[in-house]
Amino acid sequence: MTDNVQRNREAEVNLLAAARDAQWSPTTFLGPGSLKLVSPAKVNLLLAIGAARADGYHEARTIMHALALHDTMYVAASPATADEIAAAATAARPDAAVGGPADNLLVCIDLSDRTGQDLVVPAADNLVFKAADALARALGREEAQRVAVRIEKQIPAQGGLGGGSSNAAAMLVALAQLWGVSADDDRVVAVARSLGADVAFFLQGGCAQLGGTGDALERALVPSRQAMVLVKPAAGVSTAEAYRRFDEQPTPVQPAVLDAACAAADAADVPLANNLAPAAEALLPELAQVRAWLADQVGAEKVLLCGSGSATFALVDTFEAASALAVAASKQGWWARPTSLSGLRAAIVPSRR
Repeated sequence: MTDNVQRNREAEVNLLAAARDAQWSPTTFLGPGSLKLVSPAKVNLLLAIGAARADGYHEARTIMHALALHDTMYVAASPATADEIAAAATAARPDAAVGGPADNLLVCIDLSDRTGQDLVVPAADNLVFKAADALARALGREEAQRVAVRIEKQIPAQGGLGGGSSNAAAMLVALAQLWGVSADDDRVVAVARSLGADVAFFLQGGCAQLGGTGDALERALVPSRQAMVLVKPAAGVSTAEAYRRFDEQPTPVQPAVLDAACAAADAADVPLANNLAPAAEALLPELAQVRAWLADQVGAEKVLLCGSGSATFALVDTFEAASALAVAASKQGWWARPTSLSGLRAAIVPSRR
């Protein structure tokens, strides 16, 4: 296949995707009973990774903060027949997966990627499906159901911004509502924690300190609304590889910095620190370039890698300043977005009807 033919086919696919998005509406595709949800990104103001435990996990203390940047999700549930579920399982559709305690849950995911990454995630591998499957099992759901999900992605993948985890938390919130349980039901919270520390955080949102392996809520902090810019190179970083590199040469967060962070009652008073950053930069040296470039613009003390990367954030005084930095970073060839810290959590958007 020639390059021109390949480009023409890619352009045709993109145009078809754009046309599909333009025609999409929650009422038409999910029905009048659909739920709309906000699914925010997050950053770690503090990430202090400790020693590896016998179970392979690491002790961790972190202070997470939700962002205004968010994905939008729509979720609806309807009765399904055994034949419909069996047909989907047999066809091995990439947009659908079957789960539940008795293979009685069909989850169909429509993923609209608006980050420029052309993200493709088979439904069975999507944390949203895993959340639905785990909650159905935890609640002992016996009804055969079809759950339709639409995810409009604004949070880039492999950025350390928690987009997939936030989507999973939003799915738990939606299904709790649709299945008649509270979002803070112990079973919902237990499922969130089983899926990962970030998932549990997004049920809380705002700003919170977590301990244990980073999944145990220790306290809430007063959220900030400070503006920031996010900058991400095209390549990503494997979290598992970052931890392996960290274990080869662990560097603890300085005790004075950790004590100051853990004593802060307000997010604005948390000193920025991430001892996983050197390991991530060793795996992807371009991260050091991004950090140095941002430090030249705003000062090193206001710049930090997001988790294990590959996004880096820089705190600024105004949204206008964040927007200007995002434009300048884009000219360097990096993905960049202005946003701000936020009190958001994974939540249902009230209907205007």
